[in-house]
Amino acid sequence: MLWLKAFHIIFVVTWFAGLFYLPRLFVYHTEATETVVRERLKIMERRLLGITNIGGVLAIVFGVATLLAFSNGSAAYLQQGWLHAKLTLVALLIVYHVALARMVGTFARDANTRSSRWLRVFNEIPALLLIAIVLLVVVKP
Repeated sequence: MLWLKAFHIIFVVTWFAGLFYLPRLFVYHTEATETVVRERLKIMERRLLGITNIGGVLAIVFGVATLLAFSNGSAAYLQQGWLHAKLTLVALLIVYHVALARMVGTFARDANTRSSRWLRVFNEIPALLLIAIVLLVVVKP
């Protein structure tokens, strides 16, 4: 079970790296005035989304495997309120991830209508979710 937890944490870190940095690339993209810079950012966004997708999928796979391992040890594990809250927040992260993927497509088509200020605020969402998730997992209120 420790191996599952270790790989879950590794891929959560990978996933969050992308969730944190993609919106920052969007800010740079929005503020860029040179065509060559915007084209380079499109490539970076697409590649980072690929890594983020891999990290997210593997974080979820190892998270589910860890969840199943814990629930096999105790059926009561699945009935804990903190776990339900954590899984709800993870679902919100998945929604956020999907929004980022759509935004990569929007930027690739040069169709972004969001301001850099809006993107800077949007960039804070995964940090807030991460704090809440870590507190739930560690403290288990």
